[in-house]
Amino acid sequence: MPVTNPRIKVRNDREIVAGEYVLYWMQQSQRAEHNPALDIAIQEANRLHLPVIVGFGLTDAYPEANLRHYRFMLEGLVDVKDRLIKMGIQLVVRMGSPDRVALELGQQAALMVCDVGYTRYQRQWRWRVAKQAPCLVVQVEGDVVVPVAVASAKAEYAARTFRPRVKKHIHDFLRLSRPVKPQQPSLGMEIHGLDLNDIDTVLSKLDLDRSVEPVTGLFKGGTSEANRRLKNFLGQHLDHYDANRNQPQTDDISHMSPYLHFGQISPVRLALAVRDAKSGQASDRDGYLEELIVRRELAVNFVYYEKEYDRYTCLPAWAQKTLAEHAGDPREYKYSQDVLEAAQTHDPYWNAAMREMKHTGFMHNYMRMYWGKKILEWSGSPEQAFATTLSINNKYFLDGRDPNSYAGVAWVFGKHDRAWFERPIFGKVRYMAASGLERKCDIKAYVEKVDGRVRGLKS
Repeated sequence: MPVTNPRIKVRNDREIVAGEYVLYWMQQSQRAEHNPALDIAIQEANRLHLPVIVGFGLTDAYPEANLRHYRFMLEGLVDVKDRLIKMGIQLVVRMGSPDRVALELGQQAALMVCDVGYTRYQRQWRWRVAKQAPCLVVQVEGDVVVPVAVASAKAEYAARTFRPRVKKHIHDFLRLSRPVKPQQPSLGMEIHGLDLNDIDTVLSKLDLDRSVEPVTGLFKGGTSEANRRLKNFLGQHLDHYDANRNQPQTDDISHMSPYLHFGQISPVRLALAVRDAKSGQASDRDGYLEELIVRRELAVNFVYYEKEYDRYTCLPAWAQKTLAEHAGDPREYKYSQDVLEAAQTHDPYWNAAMREMKHTGFMHNYMRMYWGKKILEWSGSPEQAFATTLSINNKYFLDGRDPNSYAGVAWVFGKHDRAWFERPIFGKVRYMAASGLERKCDIKAYVEKVDGRVRGLKS
């Protein structure tokens, strides 16, 4: 299989073999449209005169994932199944470690195609599959605009160093592949898998942390819902994006992060929709694309090249040094993780942000920064603060355990930032204060918005 597309990488030295189907092992790119890995699988299946099977491994052992995350993901997989049926393709979901499920289904495959994940667990799964598969395995990178290794060959220091590197490649990759129709249907093939028609039954079979409730009243998983939200954003909110993106009392944001996290919408499709939108000004479109491509893919760069992306040691040396120098500074307030999760601090603005996260699975990005900075200020040590921030982040956010999450938490402690004026506790790490919120936005209106939303979800 000759490879000239930079999105495609051959993962082992095996050959295409005689098989019953081409397997697309879906894990990260959980969608049936604008999915380069699925497109390649269909192209190769048509060339080999074989059907395509899409396989998915549903593990309940993914670290820090809970009922909230699984409900959203399964709603998305139902959407995938329905869309694939219209294409004549069977989705096979099995319980088990994703690599094991992929290898099981790969025993009858002529060729295996997989998508790309960047966390250590996702990369370990793909390494095992490539090593043990009986056939050729190729991976297709479809959840960034610019493939991570093309954008940069190293961990970038900050957005200012990453921006020119990624921007010089955007034109080459900001395009959608033409959808391909499978010539051989696979719907009639008898391959056992879970019945997704009853999500509650599937969830009942999983050994999950059920302490965090789903947020179906506000967020529903799936490409159809992502497309609906995108249409609403373009029509109602894009023309206010640049002015209001740091105004948490408004809703002039896209709410795309959960859908991007689960691969339920293509970042290329999203970028093109914003770039070509007739609504908004150039500053609105440019501002959104900066967040979607430069900032989001800087986070991917961080997780891809930094092995300890979820540990305090990932922070730059200057940040660790200055925080260590101020670790013994007096703290006016100290809060345990339980008190933080209960949103029972002295700070009404922070409490509102915590309630938004806890009850909706989402938080306005401007408040995410303030939220994390205050945990650093209110913890007994910077190391404890880092662990607490990441733990709460991954527990409640729908897009927790994402490269953006790891980079965002690390940013609170100085990653991808510069040294500022020295002050107690923070040292030279950037500080945020309640007075800054009061000066820069209508923070009281934000508190009222959150209170109303939480009351609505509880009623």
